[in-house]
Amino acid sequence: MRKLLWMMLLAAPLCAAEFDYYLLALSWAPDFCAQAKGYKDPAECGPGRKLGFVVHGLWPQAESGRGPENCGAARPVAASLVQSMLNYIPTASLIQHEWKTHGTCSGLGAAEYFAAVRKARDAVKIPAEFAASAQVMQMTPVAIEAAFQKANPGIPKAAFRTTCSGGALQEVRVCFGRDLTPRACGGSAGECRAGAMSVLPVR
Repeated sequence: MRKLLWMMLLAAPLCAAEFDYYLLALSWAPDFCAQAKGYKDPAECGPGRKLGFVVHGLWPQAESGRGPENCGAARPVAASLVQSMLNYIPTASLIQHEWKTHGTCSGLGAAEYFAAVRKARDAVKIPAEFAASAQVMQMTPVAIEAAFQKANPGIPKAAFRTTCSGGALQEVRVCFGRDLTPRACGGSAGECRAGAMSVLPVR
């Protein structure tokens, strides 16, 4: 009886934290891999990987201020589920981190949370100019967001936000309601304030 109760508790969804919407963070891998600090996993940054936008995470967000994080004890994500996510999130360590930090705040079990990650990512088409860029491009945040909106006419322009670091494109963020319907981003989604930024080439 005690074992059955424990199994039921493990299978039950987590209690959702208070949040208003989801933010899908698409990291520009060439920028991350060019950073001098921190470990660079060959699965993302190894020679010939040629990764452009990769999923950083699907984050529960508040309309203003930071969203909830680390909302409870997180069992390691099963190896089979990790394997199924590697086409979206390129490293196993990031998959585990995203579940612990953000997934536990969604109210979903791990399988359901990562299914939501896949659904959100599959809803976004990457503009052709980013698919295999071989040279540094100079683009404004407005131009990047406009390119994404043009490639995704069913998603409102206000659902896209661009972030930058050190004058280079860091992420494009896409906002979704809790039902994964695209929606305008809240003030917590961030925005690059630079007039223009470098978009590093895919390598």
